Amino acid sequence: MRSQPSEHEEQAALFRWAALQQRRRPELALLHAIPNGGDRHPAVAARLQAEGVRAGVPDLCLPVARGGWHGLYVELKTRRGRPSRRQRAWLRALRAQGYRAELCRGWPQARAVIESYLDGAPSAGAAPVQREGPRGEGAA
Repeated sequence: MRSQPSEHEEQAALFRWAALQQRRRPELALLHAIPNGGDRHPAVAARLQAEGVRAGVPDLCLPVARGGWHGLYVELKTRRGRPSRRQRAWLRALRAQGYRAELCRGWPQARAVIESYLDGAPSAGAAPVQREGPRGEGAA
């Protein structure tokens, strides 16, 4: 038997929590997933890439301005999951553009980040970042 939830299960749990909290926090109705990951048939993957799907884009977006940020992006991993180089680069690039962008391990941590964001709390992960593009290239 598997000892930890999958990323799918973590994300589904987070969205169940968000649905239950929408009365108290109506902004959560804007929280949405960005379905970039997963195994796909090569033809489907090629079509999605042509439509603008990009590797490494964070899993979740909350397009609500708070505390000087334009919005919040969350890369959600399992408690033991590790972000890819492209995912880390996207988080840095989004922070450099004025978004709060966080790596969260498990849905409880993502919930805490979302709540602190909506309350206007500062981000521990929003320290100055290196200028690096979403593909990992450094600035010239």
